[in-house]
Amino acid sequence: MEGSVEPTTLLELRQRHAMTNANLAACEALYQYQNFTGFLMAFKAVTEHLRTSEDYELVAYRMMERLHAENVLHAEVFVSVGICLWRSQDFAALFEGMERGRERGTRDFGISVLWIFDAVRQFGAEPAQKVAEMAARYQHRNVVGFGIGGDEKQGPPELFRDVYTYAAREGLRLTAHAGESTGPESIWGALNLGAERIGHGLNAGQDPELLEELAQRQVPVEVCLTSNVVTGCCARMEDHPVRQYFDHGLMLTLNTDDPAMFRTSLSQEYAIAQRQFGFTEEHLRELARNSFEAAFLPAERKVELLDLFDAKAGKP
Repeated sequence: MEGSVEPTTLLELRQRHAMTNANLAACEALYQYQNFTGFLMAFKAVTEHLRTSEDYELVAYRMMERLHAENVLHAEVFVSVGICLWRSQDFAALFEGMERGRERGTRDFGISVLWIFDAVRQFGAEPAQKVAEMAARYQHRNVVGFGIGGDEKQGPPELFRDVYTYAAREGLRLTAHAGESTGPESIWGALNLGAERIGHGLNAGQDPELLEELAQRQVPVEVCLTSNVVTGCCARMEDHPVRQYFDHGLMLTLNTDDPAMFRTSLSQEYAIAQRQFGFTEEHLRELARNSFEAAFLPAERKVELLDLFDAKAGKP
């Protein structure tokens, strides 16, 4: 959610909090970086503007406004709870604001949103456990899952085995960013944690056995084309393995990661897949349907959304 904050909204937050450099150029400068580490620092800088429940209400609502413009029916959105707790913020108050924004967005735009609480892996296992406990506490209020993001090199998946065991026991759905800035061993580690979806999975192709495992088990892989290039994790768009993975039978979904920070949108990601990698309209419908199949929703709700999608997009 924090990565959906547009520079114009960031300016509004700076003015609200009487911060220095309250001009659009200074806000836009925060979104410029050269590599993955630079992105993490930029993300951290953006989150420093989110201080009150009203701030979270605003960005949640604006996010849903953008989702509506993209014709999104359902979204499962990461919230960087790990950073909130690291800053010793009153997360209970922030969550209330986030939920107010979600409720207004659902009422105004008809979009359903579920939250996934994200732990920062470089902070270590103990802070991640606190995030998982927070997710379990709010599970009855549209929090569906738990995951880890951040620097894979500083926080290998093995550190979080007990945290994931706890989260699974509490009934949370499990995700993990893996194979974005490190190799296939990180993806194997995420699977061993019980991750039901893999964020990025960019480097899975370095291990043919892993590709077979992902294809056979139909583990959803959340592909973020623009993000992978902008962070430098993938050198050039034409080098991205998305088509190789699709042709190999992996269950892929297209995603924006942090859309404002990567200056992209979901429709733009679909356009890139078609223009750059030759995905046909039938292929794009398959990718879209995958996103509903992979959602952390009850089966009957998935069927309802798939029927709605098919009615709007047309069956191949």
